[in-house]
Amino acid sequence: MKRGNLLYGLIILVGLVFIGRLFYLQLLNNPYQISPLNNASIKKIYDYPERGYIYDRNGKLLVANQPSYDLMIVPKEVKPLDTIEFCYLLKIDKPYFLKKVVKAKRYSKRLPSTFISNISKDDYAYIQEKLYKYKGFYIQKRSIREYPLKIASNVVGYISEVTENLIKKNSHYQQGELIGVAGVEKTYETSLRGTKGVKHIKKNKFNKEIGSYKKGIYDTVSIPGKDLTLTLDAVLQEYGQKLMANKRGGIVAIEPSSGEILALVTAPSYDPNLMVGRKRSRNSVLLFGDTISKPMFDRALQAMYPPGSPFKILTGLIGLQEKVIDEHTNFICNNGYRYGRKGFMGCHSHKKNVKLNFGIYTSCNTYFAQTYRRIIEKYDTPREGMNNWNKHVKSFGLGNYLGYDLPTGRKGLIPDADYYDRWYPAKNWTSTYTLSNAIGQGEVLTTPIQLANMTAAIANRGFYYTPHIVKEIKGETLNSKYTTRHQTTIDKEVFKPVIEGLFDVFENPKGTAHSSKVKGIEICGKTGTAENSIRKDGRKIKLTDHSIFVAFAPKDNPKIAIAVFVENGYWGSRWAGPIATLMIEKYLNGDTNRKYLEEKMFNGSLQDEYDKQFELTYRAEGEK
Repeated sequence: MKRGNLLYGLIILVGLVFIGRLFYLQLLNNPYQISPLNNASIKKIYDYPERGYIYDRNGKLLVANQPSYDLMIVPKEVKPLDTIEFCYLLKIDKPYFLKKVVKAKRYSKRLPSTFISNISKDDYAYIQEKLYKYKGFYIQKRSIREYPLKIASNVVGYISEVTENLIKKNSHYQQGELIGVAGVEKTYETSLRGTKGVKHIKKNKFNKEIGSYKKGIYDTVSIPGKDLTLTLDAVLQEYGQKLMANKRGGIVAIEPSSGEILALVTAPSYDPNLMVGRKRSRNSVLLFGDTISKPMFDRALQAMYPPGSPFKILTGLIGLQEKVIDEHTNFICNNGYRYGRKGFMGCHSHKKNVKLNFGIYTSCNTYFAQTYRRIIEKYDTPREGMNNWNKHVKSFGLGNYLGYDLPTGRKGLIPDADYYDRWYPAKNWTSTYTLSNAIGQGEVLTTPIQLANMTAAIANRGFYYTPHIVKEIKGETLNSKYTTRHQTTIDKEVFKPVIEGLFDVFENPKGTAHSSKVKGIEICGKTGTAENSIRKDGRKIKLTDHSIFVAFAPKDNPKIAIAVFVENGYWGSRWAGPIATLMIEKYLNGDTNRKYLEEKMFNGSLQDEYDKQFELTYRAEGEK
């Protein structure tokens, strides 16, 4: 081939490549062509879907929707207007008007943002009639939440307007949109929110709308959010909230066979409807600003308390598993247990020879202190014994977040050898240094949901399922982690003598909860009293103890496991025990025959105790 022909061939080939590439870019895949996504002459109008509804386990509606109207602004389209007339129409003042305009311009001059949210139906009709006079403003219809039963605010959570920071991180949201920020509204946001629909409207050079862009081929319809069915029993939840009136604390009830949360009560709480509409901001300030009662603090998930005597159950189980005791092992109790040179742990047992069963139903401190020492001292070093004890305790879900499907919580504390090495730098600690752990009064801290889960594991004779609040998501499969069994380190046969002791807590006349026995229901449980104190000016000031109770029922094939904490509630059988057994009776029987006790719990108040504690803590701080 001649060189000239080769040159012409190369030129033609390169030309064909360029032509082919231009054809592909301009006609087949042109990222620079006018599109609804990047053309300023195309206006997007969003159609916001309804959020999914939320029901309890029996189909009762907990969370619904109601229409809401937002006044939107597109700063670039705003024309000169009569500010005074406009402010009068919207019931706002001029400084507020100017502030909102500046904020909208800072967000975007050409994109819409919310000028006023949650306009009422009556105001909407009035404003809509006159809005034609004010270019750059339009009404955007949305839906906001409504709570028919006014319960479980800590569970369902609430929705709020997205923040500027979130918009920068997540392109799904735009200014003025709503998002779940607490409870299941937050955890299951992507399921509940649905999919926005959008219409693309073309505008001419005079910024006038001239019709649908490309006959609507890019338009989409909104898809409603998915409905949630919670594991919660609305009747039991409402009952628990009534029982906790004028008290502080938490109740958690779990179905042992599934890990489904039947009730999750925090007290005090609030009406979830307070976090809806234009009054939400004002109410939010009041609720979050209440640093005394803390209604926005979920005590069932976040409050960490010493577990008190219910922790003795684990001490007994670990002792049996490690074979340092058996059900016939005797310990001498003489009104308490003396250890070391000055150590003394008081006890109400008043019996010299104590075995496991008696130790459980009378809550003998001596028995479990002795057992704990044997657990730690079984190994060559206290460090090895402590870490082995830690392993057993944590297998019941204590000391971690459990993995439940609510967005808040705390780990609690189950100390290990490293913890005490930091506490005692000389590393010369022994079992007696940590002896209070034996009875749940040492460094151990738990949340109510952790104790309820521990109780469910005991009810199941050695296993539990991750507690969870959502039973079903319409059109979705529940996460498999909620159906996966977690095995404890305690063998199944070890539980039998301990459960017999828990049964005798009610059945034996000397049992600490004999007065709370429910006719016809075999309940296994444990009372608890947790010490409560503060440090002030280097002194330890004793406050009224917390009342604690854990239980499950029936004894065989249990349907409910429960933990109750009542702050400043004296001993376990005074407040927490009756509340727990009333909850069990209500759930299993549908009602209670102990109306006198029910009324006592409904009407009982611990406000005097809380006022006294306030005097000792907050007032004294303010006077400094």
